[in-house]
Amino acid sequence: MSGPHAPEGDDYSATVLGSHWFSGPPQPQGATRRPEVTQRLDTPATVQGAAPDRVDGPVLRFGPGVTAATPAPFPVTVPAAAPGRRPAQWRRYALAAVVLAGVLAYLGWQRFGPALTVRDVAVTTDPKGPGCDSAADVLAVVRTDGRPGTLTYHWERSDGTRSEQLTERVPSGRTQARLHLLWTFRGVGTYAARAELRLDSPGQRADAVGFTYHCPA
Repeated sequence: MSGPHAPEGDDYSATVLGSHWFSGPPQPQGATRRPEVTQRLDTPATVQGAAPDRVDGPVLRFGPGVTAATPAPFPVTVPAAAPGRRPAQWRRYALAAVVLAGVLAYLGWQRFGPALTVRDVAVTTDPKGPGCDSAADVLAVVRTDGRPGTLTYHWERSDGTRSEQLTERVPSGRTQARLHLLWTFRGVGTYAARAELRLDSPGQRADAVGFTYHCPA
């Protein structure tokens, strides 16, 4: 279709109709011929009951063919699917959970597991005794079963003195604790001394050793 009334645009499509649809049926011979009037196909009045297949501004287009899809009046956003967790991530989390559970179990066993057991206590020192104006090193060896725990003890001396209550932490796997008492002597003379270790917990045990301090005039 061409002419000044033809719709513009390359996407226009219409069925080519016979000329009698535009100018009417042919006139009998001898009759006065009515002027031909070309009917426009781009207005609703040309085709009764037809619905436009596309609206471009004020122009209504008619005819067969598939028209472009009408855009939505608002933007449509399709949410992206949430990425699933990789199996490797779950394995990493599972390994961390196993390690944490092992640490908690070990700490719980140390705190609430079987208590430390003392098997033996022995106190020794140099049998010759200390020299003039020197100290005697008294050693107590406490043997245990290797479980972790804390020893509570005090020292008593033959001169009537007593130490405050002392503690010694024994880690797991160690089977003995070595406890020292330094007893200092001064002056001239001879003194028969005795030092005793008293274990208050776990259990109650004691052991002592005697020695002589001798400093001639």
